[in-house]
Parts: sequence; C-alpha cells; structure tokens
Amino acid sequence: MPLDVEKLLQQKRAAEAAAARPRFLPRAERERRAAEAAKREEAENRRKAAEEAQRRAEAEAKWRAPSNGTSSRSARGAASSSRNGTHNAPVPTEPRSMQQPGGKTDHKSDKAAGGKKSAEDIEASLWRSRYLGPQVNQQSSFSAKKKRMRTTEKKFNFDWDLEDDTTRADDPIYRNQIVNRGGSLEGLGGEFDEEAERRARKRARLIEEKDPDTGRERAKGLMDDFYRARAKAQARLERTGLGRHWSEKKLEEMRERDWRIFKEDFGIATKGGAIPDPMRSWQESGLPKRLLDIVDMVGYKEPSPIQRAAIPIALQARDLIGVAVTGSGKTAAFLLPLLVYISDLPPLTEVNRSDGPYALILAPTRELVLQIESEARKFAEPLGFRCVSIIGGHAHEEQAYDLRNGAEIIVATPGRLVDCIELRLLVLSQCCYVVMDEADRMIDLNFEQDVNKILDALPVTNEKPDTEEAEDVHLMKRFLGSRNKYRQTMMYTATMPPPLERIAKKYLRRPATAMIGNVGEAVDTVEQRVEFIAGEDRRKKRLQQILSSNDFAPPIIVFVNIKRNCDAVARDIKSMGWSTVTLYGSKTQEQREAALASVRSGQTQVLVATDLAGRGIDVPDVSLVVNFNMCKTIESYTHRIGRTGRAGKSGVAITFLGSEDADVMYDLRQMLSKSSISKVPEELKRHEAAQSKPVRGGGGGGGGASRKDEGGQPPKGGWK
Repeated sequence: MPLDVEKLLQQKRAAEAAAARPRFLPRAERERRAAEAAKREEAENRRKAAEEAQRRAEAEAKWRAPSNGTSSRSARGAASSSRNGTHNAPVPTEPRSMQQPGGKTDHKSDKAAGGKKSAEDIEASLWRSRYLGPQVNQQSSFSAKKKRMRTTEKKFNFDWDLEDDTTRADDPIYRNQIVNRGGSLEGLGGEFDEEAERRARKRARLIEEKDPDTGRERAKGLMDDFYRARAKAQARLERTGLGRHWSEKKLEEMRERDWRIFKEDFGIATKGGAIPDPMRSWQESGLPKRLLDIVDMVGYKEPSPIQRAAIPIALQARDLIGVAVTGSGKTAAFLLPLLVYISDLPPLTEVNRSDGPYALILAPTRELVLQIESEARKFAEPLGFRCVSIIGGHAHEEQAYDLRNGAEIIVATPGRLVDCIELRLLVLSQCCYVVMDEADRMIDLNFEQDVNKILDALPVTNEKPDTEEAEDVHLMKRFLGSRNKYRQTMMYTATMPPPLERIAKKYLRRPATAMIGNVGEAVDTVEQRVEFIAGEDRRKKRLQQILSSNDFAPPIIVFVNIKRNCDAVARDIKSMGWSTVTLYGSKTQEQREAALASVRSGQTQVLVATDLAGRGIDVPDVSLVVNFNMCKTIESYTHRIGRTGRAGKSGVAITFLGSEDADVMYDLRQMLSKSSISKVPEELKRHEAAQSKPVRGGGGGGGGASRKDEGGQPPKGGWK
C-alpha cells in the first residue's frame, strides 16, 4: 500500500508537538548538560585560537619571503661601502613617526636581546613593522573576575561564593565559643541559670590563679556582684511577670505580651473594635455557676480555641462572626452565651408562649439540626428550657404539635422554617437571639432568599443601632422597656462569599470577628494520603486491601460523589465482611436518622455517603475517611476529611485520584504541602494539572440544591 500523506503529516505534527512540550529535567541531568556545554565551548575557543595563530604565522611568512632578495643586495652594498672607506647613513624604510631624531632607528630591543642582529633580521623587522604595525605585548591583561566584580558590585548575590569558608560553624573549636556580652554580669547567659553561674565561677577561678596576691579578694567580689545582680534580675522578673509562662500566672497578672502569646498558642485572631480578652479556662469564662456545673457534667474539661475567643465576646452582647475550621466545637461556643441571654428574659407562660421562641438557630441540613438539638438539650433541659427542631421530612402537623406548649429555643433548616412561617404555624415576634451555623453552606444550597425572609420576619423594635453604641457593653445589656433586650445576631462560617457578606452587612451591627487557625485548611491531626488509582474495579480492590489490613478501627466513612454509587460500593464492602449503611439525599428522614444512629452506636462499621455527611455531621472516633471519588472542590474535600481527627484525636484520610480530577489537583497539592504530617506524592508533584491553578469559567453556585430539595422532596436529577 502507498504511504498515506495525511497520516504522515499527522505523525509529524504529533512529533513536533511532543518535542515542543516542556519537559522536566532533574537536577543531575541539568548539571550534566551544563558541563557538556562548557566543554564544547572551551574546545571551540581553543580551535579559534589555534586558527588565529596559524593565520598570523602565514601572514608573517608571506612578508618575510620578498625581503630575502633585498637583504642580499643591501648586504653587498654595505660591503662595497666599507671597502671604499665611506659610511653612508641608512636609508629610512619605516614610517616617519617611528624614526628617532637624527635619522636613527630605535634598536634597544635588539641590544637587549644580547648581540648584534644581522642585516636580514633588521630588514625583516622593518618590513614587518611597516606592513603589520608595531609589535605590542601579546599577553592580555583581561580578567573575567575583575569584570564580574565591576558589573555586579551593586547587586546583592544570594548564592554562596565558592571561595568563602563556611566550615567555621562546624568547627569544634568555635562550637562552644562564649560571646563576650560586655562588662555587665547581667549579660551572662541572659537569665541567671546554672550555666551562667558556672561561667562566673570559672572566671573567678582564673582570676584567683593568675593573681596570687589579691586574686582571692577580686574573685570573691566578682561572685558577690554576680549574686547581687541575679537577685536584682529575679526581683525585676517577679515584679514585671516576664519570667513566667501565662499558664503560671493569675488572671490579674496577665499583661499584653501574655495575651499575645496566649492567642498565638491557640491560633486566635480577633478584630472589630473593643474585643475582650479570651478566656483561659471555664472558671474564668464569666458563665453562671449553675451553667458551669452542667458543662462539667457534660464532660467539657478544657474549652476549644473558638470557645475561648467567642464566649467572652458573646457575653458582652456583641454581634459576632466566628470563622473556624471544621470540628472545632462551635456548637457549645454559641449555645452557652445563648442560654445566659435567655436566662434574663421572663419565662414562657400561657400569655407569651404563642409569640414564638426567644432564640433561633439556623443550620443548612437536617442532620446538623438534629445534632445541634441533641447538644442543646444537654444544657437547656437542666435549666428548664425547651428546645424544638423544625426540619423537612416530618409532617407539619407533627411539628405544630411540638410547638403547642411553646419553646425557648428553635433549631431549624431555612426552607422548612419559611414554610412554617407562611402557614402561620410559628411567629417570631419575640425572637431576639439569632445564630446562623455553617452560614456559607446555606448560601451554597441557595438558601440566601429564605434566610433574608426569616431575618426580615424578626421584630425591628429591638434592633441595635449601627453606631459606636453597638460596641458599648452596658448599653447593649440593658432592657428596652420591661422585658425586651437588644437583638443579638451571630454567624459561624468557614468562608465569606459575597452573598454572606451582604447578609452580615444588612443584619449585623458592628460585629466582632473571631478567626481560629488557618481557615480553609485541614487540621494538623489528620494525615492525608493520596493514591492515583483509575477505574472502579481497581479502587474497590484497593479499598478491600485497606479495610482488611486491620489498621483502622470502626467507624469508617467512605465518600462517593453520586448517590447511585453509594449502594454499589456498600454492597461490595458488605461482601468483604463489613457491616455497612448508606446516607444520601433520596432517603427519608427516618432512614437517614437510623443510619447515623447505627454508626454512632457501633452497630455498623462503615458508612458510605455523599457530601450530605461531609459537613457538620459529628460521628465520634472516626479513624479513617476514604474518598472513593475525589470531590469537585477543595472546600468539600476539607469538610470530608474533617470527619476524622476531631476533638484533638488523630485520623487518616485516603483519597483516590484519577485523570478526571485534574481541576482540583493544584489546590490538593497546596493543601498537602501545608500539612506538617502529610506528604505530597511524587506523581502529584509531577502531574501537569498540579503545576498551576486552573481557570474556571462560568457562574453558578456550588450547591445547586433548592429549598424544596431540603424539605424532603428530591430534585429531578437526584441527590448528590
């Protein structure tokens, strides 16, 4: 068959494209190529120098040849003149500028050569100087180092000079060198520790040995000065408190420097006007003793960083924006100030229980609402407060029955709460405390309009002024009239998208902001592992190897991207000998609650779920999270792996990657590189998609769910 021209052209273009594509060269290969290029350049320079020398030699020989005949004639003429006894002056044969006065030619170089030159040599030198120019020094004085110093003398060089001696630091002679800190003994060792006293004694001993007459008295005086200076320094440290850690001080001894160190230790950053200092322990929190007893009974030993920062701010009746990583204890951070707030309000009676709750907590998903309700009842019921949840998946009549006796606290999803307000099952005429938990997730699920409707339904008579008075503690804590207080609004989120900023600007008054840790990054208690595995079958085999290794104790969570994969993966895990349940949006509320209850109680070992379980769901002691399918955004990945490593415990997150996950590889590589206990795999480092951040076009939100979806009716395309 004849060759196909189109096929040949296509192969040529493919080869040219492959050749033009940039390739990564290791450092050893780059050094080898640079050495070869230097050798080639040096050989080329030697060749050019040899050619230049040969050319000059040939030119000199060319002009030497015609001077032979002339030299012989000159020699004969000189001989005849000597016989006749006449000595004529030599005929000038060189340029006038090279002649000496009196018609003499400079032949000092000939005399210096040692001996009289022949006439042929003299004539040859004259011909050479006439046609080739005067002979100059052929040795060049050019120095590349001097030129480099001249061109770079004003530039800062960040590299080591190869001629510098950097071995002094490793020399044992200088390793234990004592730097002279001056004449003051207070400089010895900084603080007066045992090392400083040892050096002072050594110095006194040397003085005593070198001065037999007065050395003993001088050494004694030196040590007296040392002890006197040490006592003075210790007294100063005790007076200023700089010599002790903040944990060893009382609250009234804390200084600005101690609070700064305290905030750095717990990763706390605050802004927004007059911010109170964070609390160091529950006893210093300012909470009522009855509530502190409940905290101790529940089992909260030490407050988390968000609780340390947010509770003192909320107790001052300030509006608050709390930004913290997942699993940081945000629920108790807003529940405890809420209970303190409503404890000052009149109790609900037959007269006012139909006016609605005192406090409202909004959360994006049903599971998170039930989790907050369960946590709130631990603190509210001992104080005599009722807490009711309003979520989709339950009949309106059932929720109206729960609200018949009133409730001080309502925890709800935005969609179902709007339905209850529109059906006149609930009013918010006396609600004065609002908390929005996982606020950015509510925006992702397109609940912005519902949140605005709820906040607009709140009374406006107790709104805070948008002035500096909103930061005045005494003004904000006082009652308006007989029973009302200023409304207090709190928002907890992981990110601040533009819709959320609009809500905060409209409904929050001069809010304080408390940020914990590096927002958007995984906690350091989670070890992240990434494996490149393509294909469902290979991933299932690898999942079987991980589960059968017995390195991870139940419960274990396996995340997939779409709901139809949940049941398939769950069946395969069940065939491996593990008990499993699934959790995704198409299930009824009873099924979802039963699935979470079985995992929390230990009856089920593995939970297979979509992103529905990736945010806000608290399953205790999860040792392993497996991302069977990598999520589409790095934010979802952060919340998925946040299901493990909670409450200070450690955990492992294993992620399977494929070519379809190219859009998130760059962000994943950055997150792995920031983790102190995780390692970026070589395949991810070298991957082309992980080298630069992809440019994403188009609009649209991150969730795509609607209020009807949250209320229990699945969308046409199915839950994800």
